[in-house]
Amino acid sequence: MQIPLLSFTLSCFLCTSLNAQKKEMVQDSVRQLDEVIIKANTLLGNKFVAKNRTGASYYLSSEELKSFSYIDINRALKAVPGVNFYEEDGFGLRPNISLRGTSPQRSSKITLMEDGVLIAPAPYSSPAAYYFPSVLRMEAIEILKGSSQVQYGPFTTGGVINMLSTSIPEESLKANFKTSYGSFNSSQFLSSIGQSSRHLSYLFEYVSLNSDGFKHLPSGENTGFDLMDVMAKVRLKSDETSTTPQFLEFKYHVYDELSNETYLGISEADFKQNPFDRYAASQEDAMDARQIQLMLTHSVRFKERFKMVTNLYNNTFSRNWYKLNGVKVDGSSLGLETVLDSPTSYPSHFAVLKGTIDSEEDALAIKANNRNYTSRGVQTKLNYHWYGKSGTFHNIELGARYHYDEEDRFQWEDGYRIQNADLLLTSQGEKGAKGNRISSASAFAAYALYKFKYKGLTLTPGLRLESINLQREDFGKSNPNRLPSALSFRENEITTLIPGIGFNYTFSNQLSFFGGLHKGFSPPGNAPGELPEQSVNYELGSRFSKGKLSGEFIGYFNDYTNLLGSDLAASGGTGSLDQFNAGRVHVSGLELLLNYKLTAENAAIQLPLTFAYTLTHAIFQSSFGSVEAIWGEVKTGDRVPYIPQNQWTATAKIVHRNYEINLSGRYSGAFATQASNMPTAMAEQVPSNFILDLSAKYHLSKQLHITTQMVNVLNETYLVSRVPAGYRPGHPFGIYTGLQFDL
Repeated sequence: MQIPLLSFTLSCFLCTSLNAQKKEMVQDSVRQLDEVIIKANTLLGNKFVAKNRTGASYYLSSEELKSFSYIDINRALKAVPGVNFYEEDGFGLRPNISLRGTSPQRSSKITLMEDGVLIAPAPYSSPAAYYFPSVLRMEAIEILKGSSQVQYGPFTTGGVINMLSTSIPEESLKANFKTSYGSFNSSQFLSSIGQSSRHLSYLFEYVSLNSDGFKHLPSGENTGFDLMDVMAKVRLKSDETSTTPQFLEFKYHVYDELSNETYLGISEADFKQNPFDRYAASQEDAMDARQIQLMLTHSVRFKERFKMVTNLYNNTFSRNWYKLNGVKVDGSSLGLETVLDSPTSYPSHFAVLKGTIDSEEDALAIKANNRNYTSRGVQTKLNYHWYGKSGTFHNIELGARYHYDEEDRFQWEDGYRIQNADLLLTSQGEKGAKGNRISSASAFAAYALYKFKYKGLTLTPGLRLESINLQREDFGKSNPNRLPSALSFRENEITTLIPGIGFNYTFSNQLSFFGGLHKGFSPPGNAPGELPEQSVNYELGSRFSKGKLSGEFIGYFNDYTNLLGSDLAASGGTGSLDQFNAGRVHVSGLELLLNYKLTAENAAIQLPLTFAYTLTHAIFQSSFGSVEAIWGEVKTGDRVPYIPQNQWTATAKIVHRNYEINLSGRYSGAFATQASNMPTAMAEQVPSNFILDLSAKYHLSKQLHITTQMVNVLNETYLVSRVPAGYRPGHPFGIYTGLQFDL
């Protein structure tokens, strides 16, 4: 029903497109392009650029982020077509995000950035994103898909997400204060102050988030989290009248997290009875993490049309996720997923996990997943544009980056027994016995992108180079001092060219078509000879507007010659992070975005509506048995796990000068955690769900506002995942009320 209606609408737009406004619109587009082309640390900069990109793109503005004040990145991205994800903890602490059918586990197959630089802990050598920036402190989020993202890597198949942190204000003084409190003893606090003068500008920001959590341990202990962000920016700039205007900006950011999270879910039977219970054996589980970012940005404009931006960055991330790893009864050791998949087959093991019986010594193995990450590099881009004859516009952008990252594992496992549902330490493991290695990557990347614009036509051919050296030094399980005599070493190298081309043809203010073709790439692991993930990706779409209706419609097809899967504990694997070949895969889909305004522009009450729909078909084209049965036995025609076929989000707003109300409903289709070709009865199925969120704001004055947010208004109890081990519920009904002050 939707596609014929859209075709009819597009036909109407096409009939009315060739009008006198065309020339004026093209001139305005070029003028605005000049304005946004010189921004530093952004990929798009505003919605205008997103709507005129030669590939699929979306700019989630500050106003959109403030509408619901989400602290969960999953909820913030839910209205963006082409974004798939599955939840894990209910708060979005460790999101699993996919763009256009890429493997979502730990968001490890998309390029994640903050302020234009790579932000995953070790994006080349260990890309699983156990750290993700707090969405509450972001002023915008940029999402690029298709051929529009060849400039950015290393992951070029699905797309890139760039988080834009609070910028230094252009005004003389700007301050912001925001706080709320609500369900589960949850609170949030954000405060920032910044000022700009002729040569010196600054910003200081503090964010605090905490909650007792919505899950219940028998002991009544906290199952929530405490997070803290501190950020400072200082900018020195030249006179605006300088012949080479420039600025130097320093950014410092520190993130602290203590979250009482676990990989241990619950059984299906217990989920039906008490979905928010947690078993006693998980009471010691906690993630202790700290991230520090240092970043220096230099921007200089040599001439009106020639600019260079350089970033120097150093990110460190340390974490120790102390969490239950296995259970032993009468000498029989089993993994958590084995017990929870069939608790009736292992009644004693299951009873130990629940704490209903006392256990022997060392019955519970709690692993200290202690890791330190480093990510540092320097990148620069040069941009030059000019106007040719007959009204043509030309732009050349050249960029290069040298990057190094590493993951240092130094892990051990302690033994516990359970007595009266309480854990007692019975043995301490040898340091390094459960992981004692350093995985690293050195990478040089460069790209060239040329933009040609004539009247309504824009062409953007581009080429990216990735040259990567991946290494692993394994010091052995019984070598805590890391003596070189026990060292084993392996190495893998890859150099590849990633071409792409996009186009956009604008008929009028009301209608444009765009599309592209580009190569998809994902780096391999460090095993010698391991091949990278590769694909050829196509897209074709249209952006349109007519009266009160506007939107876009996109179709795409990704042809993988070699999909890579990863052995992640988060998806039920061993946690080795080794990649394996999943063979050929076809991913095709449709993305629809509709915006409609029910009232006139000058009406006292504005009633905007938004509808976003994503259709994703991800089908294996070859058969294989995945490592450690992460995906099960895969056969040709099976659906790729973790990717729902259908999802949609509908948002309605009421905006008045004194108040605003926002209502958002999201439908997530069913998906499986094992490969299957049965869409209605999938193996290891996570059923579909529909979740409604509501927020409201009342303006006491121009600066002071009362805010209310309701999550899961209908209080639906829904399953979000069956991995890493057992059933995991989504966020139940929660209400949060607070104050917001803007100066």
